[in-house]
Amino acid sequence: MAQSFNGVAVPADGARISYKDGSYQIPDNPIVPFIEGDGTGRDIWKASVRVFNAAVEKAYKGKRRVAWYEVFAGEKAKAKFDTWLPDDTVDAVREFRVAIKGPLTTPVGGGIRSLNVALRQILDLYGCVRPVKYYKGVPSPVKHPERMDLVIFRENTEDVYAGIEWEEGSAEAAKLIEFLNKDMLKGGKKQVRLDSGVGIKPISVTGTKRLVRMAIQHALENGRKSVTLVHKGNIQKFTEGAFRKWGYELATDEFRDKVVTERESWIVDNKDKNPNLSVEENANLTEPGLEFAPEEFRKSTYKEVKDVLDRIYATHGHGAWKKKLMINDRIADSIFQQVVTRADEYTVLATPNLNGDYISDACAAQVGGLGIAPGANIGDGYAIFEATHGTAPKYADRDVINPGSVILSGVMMFRFLGWAEAADLIERGMERTIEQKKVTYDFERLMEGATKVKTSEFGNYIIENMDAVMLAGVP
Repeated sequence: MAQSFNGVAVPADGARISYKDGSYQIPDNPIVPFIEGDGTGRDIWKASVRVFNAAVEKAYKGKRRVAWYEVFAGEKAKAKFDTWLPDDTVDAVREFRVAIKGPLTTPVGGGIRSLNVALRQILDLYGCVRPVKYYKGVPSPVKHPERMDLVIFRENTEDVYAGIEWEEGSAEAAKLIEFLNKDMLKGGKKQVRLDSGVGIKPISVTGTKRLVRMAIQHALENGRKSVTLVHKGNIQKFTEGAFRKWGYELATDEFRDKVVTERESWIVDNKDKNPNLSVEENANLTEPGLEFAPEEFRKSTYKEVKDVLDRIYATHGHGAWKKKLMINDRIADSIFQQVVTRADEYTVLATPNLNGDYISDACAAQVGGLGIAPGANIGDGYAIFEATHGTAPKYADRDVINPGSVILSGVMMFRFLGWAEAADLIERGMERTIEQKKVTYDFERLMEGATKVKTSEFGNYIIENMDAVMLAGVP
């Protein structure tokens, strides 16, 4: 192990997290790299790390502690090393495997398009994980925010975020458009306008299946009821439509005894309700209007019903399917209205990159906004937990910004490490603080009778409320 990164000595009182055969080995004193963040990141990190340290001390009475290790990215790295993302920072995260970061600026004028995206791509952090849940007292624009409790798994490396695009008017765009129009689209009605910018949207079997696998594993390990594949496959049939298809394949190939697809549940339930139902009758119930469909489609539906019953009725029939993890799918635009009107019907969403970006923020808006929205970027052997909001530079060093996003990302990190007791203390302490209406300005302006507090003071109140939680014995 290197003794220093970016010229900063590795903490001598900490130990390295290791990873073997798909699992992490967590010491009682893990070295955890942190990136303070740009703009308001400085204030947020100061408050957050005090909360983290207090929770660990209170939960484990000195038997566990985090050896924090600062690494650099963004403006601080540019000032110190004349680079936005030093190689040593990436190497340190590789070495110690689990890190946490505040918000980072996006460099202006070329170079790295996004430091966040760069870290994800370099370390292949293919799963962006965004839990969205309601904490009592949080101001919300919807009538029943308490119905929201889901985890979004967003594919993190593909889709339009792969950054494969060419500017309108460039020689590269002209060359690609000519190839598309004269070769790939030759003889058809479709043509790309010559004055277009062009982007390519890759979605792969590999990227899809490993993301859906992560989502299903999370659902099974945490007692979630369903995993919903979110896509726009009715329009983009060979990218997002393929995401849907490959997601179902992964679920039924690798988790057959633990899952049931929504369509399979209809077929099995029809049989449960009427054991004498013929395949054809079952198919007509499963696919209303089947009698008017072309013969080829009818035959394929009959075969589908027979195959499902032959394959899983023995294990999933007689009501057993109701105890399985439900795998279903929803069109992207539909899910946006459904998470508002009936959010409690969804527990885990698995999405391509762009859809996941949109839906994560739309869900967060219902339960307090990005100010308290946590997130993580997770791959095989590496994880970075992060604030999901921007740097808000005009508020930097003013001690006014809500630190909730980093604090709750720390909660995610502690659960990832297996330190659930510390995570629970932070969550309960933060919820009590919000219920007491001791909040930063973003919440205070939306809450009647609230007391506006500073970033640092909000952290202090959370720590105080951890003691109250422990005295009350709140689980």
